[in-house]
Amino acid sequence: MQFTSVAAAILALTTATAPSGPGQSVPRSTPIALPLPPALPEARDVAYPGTIALEVDASDVLRGLFKVTERIPVAEGTSELTLLLPQWLPGHHAPRGTLAEIVDLRFYAGDRLLTWRRDPVDVFAFHVVLPPGTGEVTARFVHTAPRQTDQGRVTIGDNLLNLQWDKVSLYPAGHYVRRIPIRARARFPAGWQVFTALDGQAAGADGTLDWAETDYETLIDSPVFAGLNARTWSLGNSVSLAAVADDPRNLALHSRGLSAYRALVNEALAVFGSRHFDHYTVLLALSDQIGGIGLEHHRSSENTMEPTALIDWAGMDWARNVIAHELAHSWNGKFRRPASLWTPDYRQPMRGDLLWIYEGQTQYWGYVLAARSGVQSKDMALAQLASTAGNLVDNAGRGWRSLADTTFDPVIAARKAKPYGSMARGEDYYGEGALIWLEVDQIIRAGSGDRKSLDDFARAFFGLRDGDWGTVTYTYADVIAALNAVYPYDWDKFLGERVNLPDRPVPSAGFELGGYRLVWREDPNPFDRARAIDGKFLNLSLSLGLTVDKDGRVTASRWGSPGFLAGVVGGTKIAAVNGVAYSEQVLRDAVTAAKSPNVPLTLTIQRGEKYTQVPIEYRGGLRYPWLERIPGPGPAGLDLMLAPRTR
Repeated sequence: MQFTSVAAAILALTTATAPSGPGQSVPRSTPIALPLPPALPEARDVAYPGTIALEVDASDVLRGLFKVTERIPVAEGTSELTLLLPQWLPGHHAPRGTLAEIVDLRFYAGDRLLTWRRDPVDVFAFHVVLPPGTGEVTARFVHTAPRQTDQGRVTIGDNLLNLQWDKVSLYPAGHYVRRIPIRARARFPAGWQVFTALDGQAAGADGTLDWAETDYETLIDSPVFAGLNARTWSLGNSVSLAAVADDPRNLALHSRGLSAYRALVNEALAVFGSRHFDHYTVLLALSDQIGGIGLEHHRSSENTMEPTALIDWAGMDWARNVIAHELAHSWNGKFRRPASLWTPDYRQPMRGDLLWIYEGQTQYWGYVLAARSGVQSKDMALAQLASTAGNLVDNAGRGWRSLADTTFDPVIAARKAKPYGSMARGEDYYGEGALIWLEVDQIIRAGSGDRKSLDDFARAFFGLRDGDWGTVTYTYADVIAALNAVYPYDWDKFLGERVNLPDRPVPSAGFELGGYRLVWREDPNPFDRARAIDGKFLNLSLSLGLTVDKDGRVTASRWGSPGFLAGVVGGTKIAAVNGVAYSEQVLRDAVTAAKSPNVPLTLTIQRGEKYTQVPIEYRGGLRYPWLERIPGPGPAGLDLMLAPRTR
């Protein structure tokens, strides 16, 4: 009788009459939300009771399988163990955990198969029910590495691989990851060399490698590159370059290149004035088989470059910025990190509102250090800066979206392609952030008579506590105070306007302060030219507003551009130009000829099965951004900024 009464009451609640309106004269069911399940335990700064043993078999290169056995000790009396797959990784700026690639997951207590369930809210969490007396849980699973790009980043090639520990390990909830001891072992294909920043590497009897006990945070921050074709070079100051390659011929680093990378380390130490690592390994893959990466770690970095980047020193000048950028991150991003981006584990969301400092200033230092060291030429550094600024000109998205808001883009867009990237904006905190910091540098140089620069800020802010390779967090107020200590200025207003307000002018004032100006020419600058040749595309984004692949297919249409206004959008194919079959040269010539008022510019485009002739109203000719030196006595501010400090 009581059950019937309760059921009737619930039914009455869920069939309450909704507000009346057109078509709403009958009752509607109105459910009541169920409460969420209990939250996962918050991470606490207490030691985990015992050392995890992790074993990874990475030898199945053919099928791309990482087979994992992980033994997790548990405290006496534990009835349920919650294990997490890392989700929010430093440097990713968004949840990027590879949960979908985990298969055949099973848990054991001895030989006994245990019951487990996935958390219904935090799906990266696994709750394992433990029988009384369980002292250790063994997890067995397989990480199925992507074999093609539509499945995710490819991490295994024929002769090399990139092992990232966050993809092949679970960790217990409720602890700071720096307080979880772990010992790792891995097996690789016979004859391969293995590189990582992990300490205590030793070969086992069965061809496996063991590393000394460490903490889970350090393990996750110490990825592995391994390969059949491999080579290492000492760069001095406890820094090494460890490269793997698809083709062994691409490992023939010229003496000029080795000198440049050694100079890169010296230039970085000259800027920051400290080392926040006991040793550092630049991990490099020269490959077109595995996916591209540039990811910072405290004592290493993961980098990929074009296969011939080291042996074609002049021709691949444009493609070598990544190592300079990631090396600078050891100071900016790893040692000093925004407080909102530091988390105690890999479950707590990160807040990227200061990425324009974390990434923007690192982008600046990547350009500067590469040029100072000779890893890239000064002309290439100027070309990259020109390209960055040029692509911000007439960028429609800047009218409604502030630079600060783009720091949320890794979460919002997950780095996927957008229908109209110029209106949506992307992660502009990298490039536009670099231009803002360039302007800061030039303001300091001009105001101090070239006695001070952003170098002084870097040394004071990132160079404290020499030898400490922990993490020191900071806030926006800390940055302002440090800038004012170097050179008093209204930095809060300066940065606040450029970062927080939409519809701001392109931050190119630093060029003029530094003795250069942004100009437009009909030929691409060295960076834009090389990038287009390598990518096999035609870049007309700053003239017609179109980017076109080698087959004539439009891959991007710039919002508000002549091409966009004519209805030529992404996915359409240009079949002909003024009645002539499409080729890059035909389209280039037509754009140039159309500068004359009576010369038409008509594209024949294909969308699906339909062909259409589209006239385009544009008379501006080809336009590519360059930085041009303003005539004047003595070295310009940008010249000083890019000049070596140690040679």
